[in-house]
Amino acid sequence: MSAVAEASRPSIPQAKSVQEYIDERPAWSDGTSLKSAPMTGMQWRIWSLAAAGKFFEGFVVFMTGVALPLIVREFHIGAAEKGIVSAASLAGILVGAVLLGGLSDYFGRKRMFIAEMVIFCAFLGLLLLCQNFLSLAICLFGLGMALGCDYPTAHMIISESIPSLARGKLVLGAFAFQAVGALAGTGVGCLVLTLVPDLSAWRWMFATAVIPALLVTLGRFFITESPNWLSARGRHDKAEAAVTRLLLRTPQYPSNISLARQGVDTTHAKPSFWALFDSRNLRATIFASVPWFLQDLGTYGIGIFTPTILAAALGGGADHIRSVSDLIADGILAAKGAALITFLLIVGICFAVLLADRLGRIKLQIGGFIGCALGLLLASFSIDFEGSSKILLIFAGFMMFNFMTNIGPNAQTYLLAGEVFPTAVRGMGAGFAAAFAKIGAVATAFLFPILLVEIGTRALLYGLVVTSILGAIVTWIYRIETTGVNLDEIGR
Repeated sequence: MSAVAEASRPSIPQAKSVQEYIDERPAWSDGTSLKSAPMTGMQWRIWSLAAAGKFFEGFVVFMTGVALPLIVREFHIGAAEKGIVSAASLAGILVGAVLLGGLSDYFGRKRMFIAEMVIFCAFLGLLLLCQNFLSLAICLFGLGMALGCDYPTAHMIISESIPSLARGKLVLGAFAFQAVGALAGTGVGCLVLTLVPDLSAWRWMFATAVIPALLVTLGRFFITESPNWLSARGRHDKAEAAVTRLLLRTPQYPSNISLARQGVDTTHAKPSFWALFDSRNLRATIFASVPWFLQDLGTYGIGIFTPTILAAALGGGADHIRSVSDLIADGILAAKGAALITFLLIVGICFAVLLADRLGRIKLQIGGFIGCALGLLLASFSIDFEGSSKILLIFAGFMMFNFMTNIGPNAQTYLLAGEVFPTAVRGMGAGFAAAFAKIGAVATAFLFPILLVEIGTRALLYGLVVTSILGAIVTWIYRIETTGVNLDEIGR
């Protein structure tokens, strides 16, 4: 960068928006601009700490699946209580996304970015000490609340601090660490089961996350507040200081930062939740929430099928659990199966990272929904076959579904929900979209086993084909393309 010189500037710096300064590119001495603005150390720090949060989400959620059989046996939990334990973290995510995530519009991105990890560490530590069903459910709900807050907050802390041209790949790159965490969680769960083959193994699983989580919490104190949020709140002096700290680099550019002073609309400076449904934001609210809801119907629905398919393919465990050793053996088998599915999730997300800023969010989301429909249709054909052909069709269909949902709607709905709203309501909007999607997930988890018995596998798969096609249609009708677009322009 020593050969890079700033383009000639007027003696009085021109006032710009926060995002214009972040997007500003250095120029060679002949005035030729670089293709992109290099990331600063602070920008990479923010990204890394956000990615770490997504890692813990995948790590804890998938590890809970491995630990659950041990928890059920230790606390002698019945079927109804097991359902509550399984749904506790999901319910927490729903509440945390819409309540805690929305608070970032009032208290700032940084404060909630720290608060969510403090809550996460507190309930993670308490989880290790649980002695009964009630305390267990409360702790899992608390962990879910922290993870739910992370859905909008992690996205915003990245997207409001990085260049527009790299926003898609960097946000999805952080999101991909959810899959990396899931793979690590199943791996650690399997390792702990091997090293500590008794009922206390589940406590050791969760204990492995405590120290890393505390380090991430500490690191979040040393980042800058979102200058976009400060500017939207009319705190221009603090916003200028935040931009200066965010863009600190050698050689320094831009050398002079003077933010445009615009009158703050008090209606949007302290918005209410209902602002999401006014004429200005309704399109964005529908676009961010409905496709995500439809995507979660399919994703969580297929998740109910997956364990049965994996058991058949990998040669299931003991028919009847007679001892702790049988329980451990089944747990290790389940962890291996989950790792297989998670690996495909990582592959799909990697393609999403590579293509989001090239093909665009809308093309990937629509193409992904259509691919999901085709995968589910292929899986439905398996009902007319037996033996190896049946397993092959189910596997091919589900693998296609998993790949296409992760390159398309699973990744893009998360990305778009944090981009399509104005800065003043971005936290509430992204949080509402995530919570609305989790309503679909909870409904699916509850209704799917009932519908499976009442209407059968074929009709259920056909229903998911319809919801996938509907997701593509809604995406097209309400589309808001955000690829490479300045966040200030999207907000308008």
